[in-house]
Amino acid sequence: MRFFLDTANLEEIRKGVAWGVVSGVTTNPTLVAREEGVVFADRIREICALVEGPVSAEVLSLDTEGMVAEALPLAAIAPNVVVKIPMTPEGMGAVRRLTAKGIATNVTLVFSPQQALLAAAAGATYVSPFLGRLDDVGEHGIGLVEEIAGIYDVQGIDTEIIAASVRHPRHVADAAAAGAHIATLPFKVLRQLFDHPLTTSGIERFLEDWRRSNRCPASENGSLHG
Repeated sequence: MRFFLDTANLEEIRKGVAWGVVSGVTTNPTLVAREEGVVFADRIREICALVEGPVSAEVLSLDTEGMVAEALPLAAIAPNVVVKIPMTPEGMGAVRRLTAKGIATNVTLVFSPQQALLAAAAGATYVSPFLGRLDDVGEHGIGLVEEIAGIYDVQGIDTEIIAASVRHPRHVADAAAAGAHIATLPFKVLRQLFDHPLTTSGIERFLEDWRRSNRCPASENGSLHG
């Protein structure tokens, strides 16, 4: 599984890249709006300069023509831009047209295997099932990932699955086991993946043992000669 950051914050992206685990970014106008005084296209350009892998940038139009018109200048920002398109009939029309132009797409707001099949049929590069939002309404988000992965495998579909709306570390492990190719995470969840109390206590124990083994017995007695 690969890890993307779901953010528009440059400092978070720098840290994730420096840790050696982040290979892409997903963002949207809402995330960019949290970064005060930032122009959307400018922030996408800045992110693309930090990350070699895919950077998803979302359109706002709801009609096919409008989506394509927004997508073309976004895709021109950098070769690693992926255009996020909503799961609607008009959106799938835009995906088909963008795919024909060689532009990568990420179909977002996917909540059923049927929608994932439609996205693949339109030529989507990625499909993003929203785990947390399904869990919020009493459905099984991980089950959706597993079902999509199974169908794609049977059908020989190359569209990659991005587990989105990830709320906690358990989501990540479960999505990987269910067959997701990518998890896109808030920075907080990415940071939590590193943490385990036994790792922390183990490091503390190793350091304490090292200090004991390298302590000079003579200095403890207050004399160099014992």
